[in-house]
Amino acid sequence: MYHKERNTAGCAGVWDNFVLTHGETEYLTTYPEEVTFTLEQEEAYLKQKEESDRDAALLAEVDGKVVGTAGVDSLNAAEKTRHRAHFGISIAKAWWGLGIGRALTEACIECARAAGYLQLELEVVADNIRATELYKSVGFIEYGRNPKAFRSRNSGWQENALMRLEL
Repeated sequence: MYHKERNTAGCAGVWDNFVLTHGETEYLTTYPEEVTFTLEQEEAYLKQKEESDRDAALLAEVDGKVVGTAGVDSLNAAEKTRHRAHFGISIAKAWWGLGIGRALTEACIECARAAGYLQLELEVVADNIRATELYKSVGFIEYGRNPKAFRSRNSGWQENALMRLEL
């Protein structure tokens, strides 16, 4: 569901945004220097998303620059779990608080519904109040916590809230 021809920033913009956002916050899974995939691998990943009926990669652009990305990924294709999808999002810090996260979140929810998923899931660092409030406002509910989900270089253990949305 990623459409390269509609994206003036291209694959490099998506890759650059990934590296940037992972260096701007303690709330994402990796640090920028841990990026192990190449630009070519990112392009292949986005092409797979474009061709998928069940997964989606979305982006937000401002003046041709990628400022945020979000995605919906199938948990797996097994019969027992094919109704579930995972949601992830990141927005460049300079663009926080402008509604981009809400727009991408709502678009991903619609993509998940259109793909036939019945449940959309996410993990969020529990003290990321802005994100948890956004997710609650669109209908996600918390169903559990992992008290040692992340071990941050700067702040030590970070607890993740597990959330889900019935579609």
